[in-house]
Amino acid sequence: MRYKNILSLVLLFCASVIHAQNNNSGVQLKKADGFPQLLINGKPFLILGGELGNSSASNTGYLKPGWKYLQQMYLNTVLVPVYWELLEPEENKFDFTLIDGMIADARQHNMKIVFLWFGTWKNSMSCYAPLWMKKNAKRFPRTQDTSGRSQEIFSVFGKETLEADKKAFATLMRHTKEIDANEKTVIMVQVENEIGMLPTPREFSKTADSYFNAKLPTELISYLQKNKNNLVPELREKWEKQNFKTNDTWTTTFGEGVLTDEIFQAWYYAKYTNEVTLAGKKEYDLPMYVNAALPRPGKLPGQYPSAGPLPQVMDIWQAGAPALNMLSPDFYNPNTKYWCDLYVRNNNTLFVPEMQFDKTCAAKAFFIIGHYKAIGFSPFSIESENSAYIPLAKTYDIMQQLTPFIANKQWLNMDGFLLDKQNRSTTIKMGQYNLVVSHEATLSWSSEAKDSVWSTTGGIILQTAPDEFLIAGTGVVVTFENTDKNMVSNIAAVDEVSYENGKEIKGRRMNGDQDHQGRHIRFSVGDWGIQKVQLYNSPAKIDN
Repeated sequence: MRYKNILSLVLLFCASVIHAQNNNSGVQLKKADGFPQLLINGKPFLILGGELGNSSASNTGYLKPGWKYLQQMYLNTVLVPVYWELLEPEENKFDFTLIDGMIADARQHNMKIVFLWFGTWKNSMSCYAPLWMKKNAKRFPRTQDTSGRSQEIFSVFGKETLEADKKAFATLMRHTKEIDANEKTVIMVQVENEIGMLPTPREFSKTADSYFNAKLPTELISYLQKNKNNLVPELREKWEKQNFKTNDTWTTTFGEGVLTDEIFQAWYYAKYTNEVTLAGKKEYDLPMYVNAALPRPGKLPGQYPSAGPLPQVMDIWQAGAPALNMLSPDFYNPNTKYWCDLYVRNNNTLFVPEMQFDKTCAAKAFFIIGHYKAIGFSPFSIESENSAYIPLAKTYDIMQQLTPFIANKQWLNMDGFLLDKQNRSTTIKMGQYNLVVSHEATLSWSSEAKDSVWSTTGGIILQTAPDEFLIAGTGVVVTFENTDKNMVSNIAAVDEVSYENGKEIKGRRMNGDQDHQGRHIRFSVGDWGIQKVQLYNSPAKIDN
């Protein structure tokens, strides 16, 4: 009998190991030398993406003509909505027609997919939840505003709502694994979409108030105490003003006001999302993230979607939803650097899943990938033809050519830059050199240029050897200075280059007027390219 029990335990252990191995998707987010990398079967993958418009994936026929257009933009990944209302139109009856069709089309066009789960919440609202849920407010409770009026937003405290979302999301992930585990067309999943409370900073109901007036959960208290000296300043300052109290209510711990309301709501949003994420990962362990609608200046929680995965509550989300791999910003805000700086705190991996699709995207892709080592970039409504199409295609073409260098740990010596009329130049230190990067309109003969010349420009720089650089971009001028003031840095050679499957193809030798007689390298506004620069150094003073 004893041996039978031992044998049973061994078989159970083996079965659990096999399940864990089978559940491993082969797609991972890992840190290498302190920088994040998305790996597919162990190989680095950089997402050059585009997000479909909200309704474009609801009919495969609608998008059929658009796939070739996406290929022409050099995309390698499409962010595709999955609609709960169409996936589970009747309770426990699932329709995978759209899922299967999108995966098949992506494979046909040699693209990867990031699924966007439009589940309980989409842009704060519950508009993509199935009708059978919307019609049963008793079973699936809704939020109320301060006057007690019901809204089409499911309450985060609805237990059956959570269980229904977990079941549907787990079913989606199980099906994805069944049809795609080998091909790995689907490489990542967004859980919900732009979660946030409107028009109040938190939920108001008897249930919500009971949680709000209770003591902080011990799980959150433990996180705060453990990370006390590393919390984001916005949260730490609120806690410090209350003398770092623990074992008390939300108001006593963080003070009164809408900012505390937001912290409270963020915790329960994070806990809810973590449960959904865990249910999905149990079936198929792909990297998963949440996205945030960034607030506009001067707006308070509730005036913007409160309590989403925003910078000021980053710690709350990381404490409440550890199953998530990252928190991601959606950009409809021009202050790119400001927000990116906030989203790389707390060891958070940067991925931009959604950005307004305009002409500035082309330069911002260089900057966000080059400077922040982001794992990917994705403008919104990518299938809609507009004037931003050509600039983005040129940037993505270049980034595809440079991807082998970036994947080969070249990101250790990589940076990006973003320039406009307000930010005309920057200095980047690489090895023994300071690279002074300026907007092309700063050149003396361009000083009287019209405002149109001051369009947003940018690029990326990779140091490939001690005295060698690959510089790519548009509308920039780069000069080189030696950090040793006793030495002068000079351009030995500049070659126009391109890459095909990692193999270098040389174009023109960029001498004479093209490098201003050895003074700088240059890309005109409206021109894109890659230039390979070799430098040499000579003494600053020579005794004759």
